[in-house]
Amino acid sequence: MFPTLATLFLAHVLADFVFQTSAMVATKSAPLTLAKHGAVVLATAVLATGSLSPWLLALTVAHLVIDLIKTRAPRTFWPFMIDQIAHAATILLVAPLFQAGWTAPVTAWMALTAGAILATRAGGFAIGLLMQPWASEAIGLSGAGRVIGNLERGLIFLLILSGQTQNIGFLIAAKSVLRFGTVADDRKVSEYVIIGTLASVCWAIAATLMTTMLLNQLPTLGIPDLLP
Repeated sequence: MFPTLATLFLAHVLADFVFQTSAMVATKSAPLTLAKHGAVVLATAVLATGSLSPWLLALTVAHLVIDLIKTRAPRTFWPFMIDQIAHAATILLVAPLFQAGWTAPVTAWMALTAGAILATRAGGFAIGLLMQPWASEAIGLSGAGRVIGNLERGLIFLLILSGQTQNIGFLIAAKSVLRFGTVADDRKVSEYVIIGTLASVCWAIAATLMTTMLLNQLPTLGIPDLLP
């Protein structure tokens, strides 16, 4: 089950957070856009699993039904989370029903890659939606916040996987010094930065722990231990 779960995990994050454009998200309710997204979902599932199982078609249909329901909800944080939980539930239901064509350590690398995308790209969308009500309070370089957030979550992902969790505090402290030095006199912006930072860190930790749980059920990555 777990190797198949890893491949479906990768297929999902690729289809939803890498290959899905902003234009596709904005016009998801249009039949043509939904069909295009469905084709991407099915293609990534087939390639990631190395299988032509009919269960992948069923998973794709379920994915599109969930997405169609989501188009009727506002584009805010909680509908996004419910949508992703629903997708995760369908993947968990389908994973035990067939066997992926890939073997170790490929599936472990797939899980690692999927976890990195979940921590960074998916986290960017989630935190952006969470902070949307207060976005007008903080105006900076276009796209800079997303880049900083991706780097922050990516570093946390690497630190936890490498067992260097104590350095997460230094990362947060360094960011706080740099950010608060310029916004200390603006309470609204300061609170915006605090909420965004804590939310980003929590997302990265949660995504990394989920990835670690999956990796623990898979064969090793095949990387020699570099530590004594």
